[in-house]
Parts: sequence; structure tokens; C-alpha cells
Amino acid sequence: MTIGTNGVDSNANATGSSNSIAANGDMTQLFTRLLIAQIKNQNPLEPTDPSQFVSQLTQLSQVESMQQMVAQTNASASMLQSMQVMALGAQVGSNVTAVTDRVVLGDTVVHGRFSLESSSTSVTVVLENAEGQQHRIQLGTHKPGAVDFQIDPEALGLAPGSYSIRVETPTKETPAIEVQGTLQSVRISATDGAVLQVSNLGSIGASAITAFNGRPQ
Repeated sequence: MTIGTNGVDSNANATGSSNSIAANGDMTQLFTRLLIAQIKNQNPLEPTDPSQFVSQLTQLSQVESMQQMVAQTNASASMLQSMQVMALGAQVGSNVTAVTDRVVLGDTVVHGRFSLESSSTSVTVVLENAEGQQHRIQLGTHKPGAVDFQIDPEALGLAPGSYSIRVETPTKETPAIEVQGTLQSVRISATDGAVLQVSNLGSIGASAITAFNGRPQ
């Protein structure tokens, strides 16, 4: 048994202190071990200034408060995410519009739109499959504003599958493309949050949705 300068078994104190605060987390346990080691190894003739211990305990309290705030923030975020998934789940079967750079073609017509900032004499929607083969849909001349288009896979001879999609204009505009689809399912991803499965679009994040049943979000 090791006797400290105050006549108390320091090993017993160390064990008791560690056990009593074990529930406060790894950071607290590490701090306590360091503090106990500092007390055990101090020079009895030149003990550490008590004010330093007070300062250290204050820092520990601040760290614990920050940890509690982080835990509360994470809990709130998790709750909001769950509420979002529940709300989206209630929309399964609804028509949605989402910003995308990729479409999934089957045997149905896909409807989309984009907005031009300036007039263009030649607007083209470009589809490209995994093999790099391109199919160009000429939309002609358009003034500034919204441009609607559709993709009819059967009429265009496009095989089912995933295609990248973009707009080309002589002015080099690269407008965001919105495509319509049907919300099929919603799931939670540990890394991406709410993930929606949408016809014509595949898996997308909730932030890509711009409208439900024609109503802007």
C-alpha cells in the first residue's frame, strides 16, 4: 500500500475516484487518471499549487458541458431526421420533381424542365449511357425562361438504363435540370440521411426535391 502525504491510501483514492466518475465518459476518465498521477508523483516538499487543480477541474467541467451539448445536438438532429422520414414516408406514391444530372429510363415517357438565363438559337438535351454513347434531343430556339422537354425512350430507341443528362447551348449555359418521377420508398442512411427511391431518378437525397405534386418546396 502506498501512503500519500495526507496519510491516506492514494491507490485506494485513485480506484475510488476513477470508479465514481466512470459514467462521465472517456474524456473524464482520462482527465482523472492524469490528475491522480499528478498528485501521486508530486514532490511532498513542493506540493502542486491547489489553484492549478481548481483550474483543471474548471476545464474538465467545461469539457463535460461541451460533450453534453454535442450529445443533445445529435439527439435533436436524430429526432428531426426521423420526423423528416415519417413525413416523406407519407408522400410515397406522390409525383415529385427533383434536380438531377442522371435519369433512369424504362418504358415510360420522362418529363423534365430547366430555365435559361438568355436566349439561345440551339438548345440540346444530351443523354449519355455508361458506355459513353450519346443521344441528343434538339429543342430548337428558346427565349429566356423555363423550357419543358420530354424523353420518350421507345420513340428515341433508347435502351432501359441509367443515363447522365445535361443541357448544351451556344452560350455555354449549364442550367440545372429538374425531372419528374414517382416517390416509391424512403429509407435512412447512416451517412446520407433520408434517401428517396424515385422512378426515373433512382436513389436521391431529400434536398434534391423541388416540388411535391407540382407544389414547390
